Amino acid sequence: MQGTQSRLNFLPEKQTDFIFTTLAEEFGYIGSTFLLILYALIMIFSISAAIRNKNRFGALLIGGVAATFFFYFALNMAMVMGLAPVVGVPLPLVSYGGSAMLVILGGFGLIQSAHIHRPR
Repeated sequence: MQGTQSRLNFLPEKQTDFIFTTLAEEFGYIGSTFLLILYALIMIFSISAAIRNKNRFGALLIGGVAATFFFYFALNMAMVMGLAPVVGVPLPLVSYGGSAMLVILGGFGLIQSAHIHRPR
C-alpha cells in the first residue's frame, strides 16, 4: 500500500467510491484486468442463466438483478474515470459499502435460487 494517490490522500473516498483506483495503483494493469474479467464472468453467467430459464418471472428476476449489478459497476467506473459525478455508489463486491453489499449479495442469492429452481 505505497501508492501515491491513495497514501497521500489525493482521493476523496478511497475505501468506498474510489477503490478501483487504489486497486489499480497497487496491482497494476494485470490486477485491474483480472477484476474486470471477474465482473464480465458474473454478467455472462447471469445473462446465460436468464436466457436458459424457461420461467418468465425467473428470467426477468435474473435480468433485473444483473442489470442492477451492471449499473452499480458501470456507474462506479464512470465516476472513477470522471465521466459521471461522484454520487456515492460503491464498487460491488469490493468496496466498503454495507447496504450496497447486502443488496448485491441478496440479489445474487435470488439469481442462484431462480437458476436452481428453473423448470427443465
